[in-house]
Amino acid sequence: MARPPPLGELPPDYTPPARSAAPQILTGSLKAPLWLRAYFQGLLFTLGCGIQRHCGKVLFLGLLALGALALGLRVAIIETDLEQLWVEVGSRVSQELHYTKEKLGEEAAYTSQMLIQTPRQEGENILTPEALGLHLQAALAASKVQVSLYGKSWDLNKICYKSGVPLIENGMIERMIEKLFPCVILTPLDCFWEGAKLQGGSAYLPGRPDIQWTNLDPKQLLEELGPFASLEGFRELLDKAQVGQAYVGRPCLNPDDLHCPPSAPNHHSRQAPNVAQELSGGCHGFSHKFMHWQEELLLGGMARDPQGQLLRAEALQSTFLLMSPRQLYEHFRGDYQTHDISWSEEQAGTVLQAWQRRFVQLAQEALPQNTSQQVHAFSSTTLDDILHAFSEVSAARVVGGYLLMLAYACVTMLRWDCAQSQGAVGLAGVLLVALAVASGLGLCALFGIAFNAATTQVLPFLALGIGVDDVFLLAHAFTEAPPGTPLQERMGECLQRTGTSVTLTSINNMVAFFMAALVPIPALRAFSLQAAIVVGCNFAAVMLVFPAILSLDLHRRHCQRLDVLCCFSSPCSARVIQILPQELADRAVPMGIAHLTATVQAFAHCEASSQHVVTILPPQTHLVPPPSDPLGSELFSPGGSTRDLLGQEEVTRQKAACKSLSCARWNLAHFARHQFAPLLLQSHAKVFVLVLFGSLLGLSLYGATLVQDGLALTDVVPQGTKEHDFLSVQLRYFSLYEVALVTQGGFDYAHSQRALFDLHQRFSSLKAVLPPPATQAPRTWLHYYRNWLQGIQAAFDQDWVSGRITRHSYRNGSEDGALAYKLLIQTGDAQEPLDFSQLTTRKLVDEEGLIPPELFYVGLTVWVSSDPLGLAASQANFYPPPPEWLHDKYDTTGENLRIPAAQPLEFAQFPFLLRGLQKTADFVEAIEGARAACAEAGRAGVRAYPSGSPFLFWEQYLGLRRCFLLAVCILLVCTFLVCALLLLNPWTAGLIVLVLAMMTVELFGIMGFLGIKLSAIPVVILVASVGIGVEFTVHVALGFLTTPGSRNLRAARALEHTFAPVTDGAVSTLLGLLMLAGSNFDFIVRYFFMVLTVLTLLGLLHGLALLPVLLSILGPPPEVIQLYKESPEVLSPPAPLAGELRWGVSPTLPQSFARVTTSMTVALHPPPLPGAYNHPASDEPTWSPAATPAASGCRNLTSRGPCPTME
Repeated sequence: MARPPPLGELPPDYTPPARSAAPQILTGSLKAPLWLRAYFQGLLFTLGCGIQRHCGKVLFLGLLALGALALGLRVAIIETDLEQLWVEVGSRVSQELHYTKEKLGEEAAYTSQMLIQTPRQEGENILTPEALGLHLQAALAASKVQVSLYGKSWDLNKICYKSGVPLIENGMIERMIEKLFPCVILTPLDCFWEGAKLQGGSAYLPGRPDIQWTNLDPKQLLEELGPFASLEGFRELLDKAQVGQAYVGRPCLNPDDLHCPPSAPNHHSRQAPNVAQELSGGCHGFSHKFMHWQEELLLGGMARDPQGQLLRAEALQSTFLLMSPRQLYEHFRGDYQTHDISWSEEQAGTVLQAWQRRFVQLAQEALPQNTSQQVHAFSSTTLDDILHAFSEVSAARVVGGYLLMLAYACVTMLRWDCAQSQGAVGLAGVLLVALAVASGLGLCALFGIAFNAATTQVLPFLALGIGVDDVFLLAHAFTEAPPGTPLQERMGECLQRTGTSVTLTSINNMVAFFMAALVPIPALRAFSLQAAIVVGCNFAAVMLVFPAILSLDLHRRHCQRLDVLCCFSSPCSARVIQILPQELADRAVPMGIAHLTATVQAFAHCEASSQHVVTILPPQTHLVPPPSDPLGSELFSPGGSTRDLLGQEEVTRQKAACKSLSCARWNLAHFARHQFAPLLLQSHAKVFVLVLFGSLLGLSLYGATLVQDGLALTDVVPQGTKEHDFLSVQLRYFSLYEVALVTQGGFDYAHSQRALFDLHQRFSSLKAVLPPPATQAPRTWLHYYRNWLQGIQAAFDQDWVSGRITRHSYRNGSEDGALAYKLLIQTGDAQEPLDFSQLTTRKLVDEEGLIPPELFYVGLTVWVSSDPLGLAASQANFYPPPPEWLHDKYDTTGENLRIPAAQPLEFAQFPFLLRGLQKTADFVEAIEGARAACAEAGRAGVRAYPSGSPFLFWEQYLGLRRCFLLAVCILLVCTFLVCALLLLNPWTAGLIVLVLAMMTVELFGIMGFLGIKLSAIPVVILVASVGIGVEFTVHVALGFLTTPGSRNLRAARALEHTFAPVTDGAVSTLLGLLMLAGSNFDFIVRYFFMVLTVLTLLGLLHGLALLPVLLSILGPPPEVIQLYKESPEVLSPPAPLAGELRWGVSPTLPQSFARVTTSMTVALHPPPLPGAYNHPASDEPTWSPAATPAASGCRNLTSRGPCPTME
């Protein structure tokens, strides 16, 4: 039994209190949850002690391992291919895309470069000769682009896409056609002679000026060349294509042009054409039959009169088609122009990219700023450049963000008391988290997970904000270990108290991001997996490496060195006061259940007479809270499993002054204790909070109905740029998408012609499909093929009737009649391939409009070889391609009668244009209609699927919301299981999940009010919000669960000890996100910074306001119940009024004493745990200064013995 302090050291009115019983645990067996948590904390205790003993080795090996993993960044791959980023993994679109590439090698046959002109004055009519003249100026400047690469000059005529170049036996004509054959340019200028100026080809014939499309009259040229070469077949080809006079027969936009041909309709009248009338119905390339550009491809913002005649338009568009890299490589492979440069497909791609960049630059600079028109240019390379810029790591923002976090960590952890200051620890912690983020990303690179824009733009800052939270927690908890803790067990005791919370939040974050990987979009799946791995690396660094840093800092503090400048001694080291625990008098504690550790702190009394300070160490049972401390005592915690000490109020060391300023004692915990908790837990405040959050939830449910699906390119491209202006204009005026209906193998095309026609008709009737002009036949290969057969059948019939073709000869007939002759005698039988008796008994196309099945593949070979313009216009892309076969009308051997049949088709396609697709709902409707048409065809035996950008990038929205709800529900269930497993309290886990679900709904609703559309990116954030929200809720719930007392008192104590860590966590996360606000991409600001900021603020409000109120009303019973039988005059607080919190004030301490903080820790003792620290137990334990660890010299932080040795 301890002696009382000498009388002379006590104030005159000090009287010892009556004997009282010690606090006890509720009778009965020890609860299993407490035992399991204590066992886990025992493991953490052992881990912490081991790290502290070998802190130098652990730090070296940890940094070495993290640094080695960070080197994996050298093999990181940044993916910018839209198909690889946005096409759902394993979806039918992915399978269809794979099938297309397997058959064709690459899906796109060409790449598009677009030029759009609009008036600067919105709404002004652009259908004027002056506006068309400016459009010509810009298009001409773009068409004359040349780039020099690999010692060669590359112009438009070399790299453009040319549709249907015919095979001609006459060598001179073939070379001339190769040089003259026009590029495919869809432009409104093609309605006029000036469209020929965009074609750069030229040819030379003796005695004539250079032949160009500006002066080429094909009819006249063939008449001049007729006496020198047999051109009958070529003439028929041009007649079928309806080439006519080509461009020289069209009106001149500027009839005063000196080169305006005399054959132009307005050459002699010199009158400007009626632009609206000429453009009505669209324009044609050099072939009227196969190259028809519809109005919707050329004009935007059209207005018509009641009769449907075009009156005005607000936009013009020209589209230049270039070969794909594969086509360009194949075109010049083996050519004399590239034989000396090791020509490759990669070099072909480089040439195209360089030309496209120059095209955009010159087109945008073509018109001066003072003109009434403006030009917007765009190319496929422009989009690639945007994606590359979007995916690049902004070193300035990364460095700025981490410097900001370094400053925050250093400032918030610096203290005037050098023994408590941890500025260097804060700096080291932030740098450690940065290294952990780099190592996590390096590990992702080693795993082969490709990086993307979300990885480079968002993840470094998000991971920093999440990781630094745990650093703050451990650092503050380490400095506030209970006095008397042995020096070598400080780290173990810290992890024992905080490790459970760190583990719980980290596991929930990892589970959340892993669940977000359920979203089947590759870019977001990669981001989610990378975030989960980075969170795991942060967790390992904080739990294993950072404790070693804290142990080394403990060595600095023990040696009384300055913070940050650790080479210098601390000037405040002489003011350290040694505190020894007092005896407990004769208080009985049943140690079979628990032991009581008394934490005693000095309080000072300033004697008015002698003006000196007397330090008094009374027994704990004599101490009561002063009037300024309403909570009364510290948190009772079994093993200290909550993440509480970050928010614990620091002990105010009394120096020479009798009183300290109140503002110096203020901090977040002080605010939570004295202002926030008492106000929040009043009855009317609870009602207000419940009504407020109920209203917010109801408002969010309404906002959820405003959320639209979609993610347009205009959302991604930075506003104010020329690229954004182009995309905005294109979306407004030219919302057209090229798609194709692909038919696969696995069925007999020859016997399924009727089903193919029905499929085309069904697809053409869709609302979004742009119908062809009434005067034009459908643009599909089957229609072109059938019409061609009908044409040569008609020619044969005429030749047969006139006698030019007989049973035994076709030489006197026409070219088409001879082709029909050869097809009509085909039997399709390999043994007897020819039957001349069929010449008059069969037709190439029957009365139902179907091709005889035995002729189908033989005729396909002939059509492909004889009608290249029709084949090119159909965009059939046959696979396997039919064999080449050249018709020779004058063959005398009979070999030309044997026509090889094409192989059964495995791939063919019907082209379509979709229009009016502005909103995601429009895309979804079109996709559903196309899929329904394909499904109907499938029931008829035709295997088909739609292909094109709408199906690649918008089909995800068909099941996006279902995927989102599934992922959130699964994650909430997983969160409930994880929390129930670690907290071992389903009641508390259920309340946490309820709050997390409310946060997700409210975040979704706020997105609707902010105008943020739902796409895969917000879905990932919404799913991850469940895990991130755990950071704001689990600490309050855990503190409430492990605190004794009434629900109100437990909620108040939980708030006191978690208000600061939750707030610091929110601030650190916001600082990590702050650099996202400076991104050049508004997409990053809107879809990441704004959404994550709202999420952080919602988490802060729900964790510190709603959850405490719910716990105070619906919270579970405490795991530990404190039973007191104290002297009523000392410890019994007055009964609280209804709905209020009151704490008593002891009359036994004089008002002149400074504030005293007392704490009591109830530690449960199950069977021995690994690494557990046990005090000796007895029926009536007494402690003396000599027997306590605090008096053992160097083992106490405040002792002045030699510094401990760290390994």
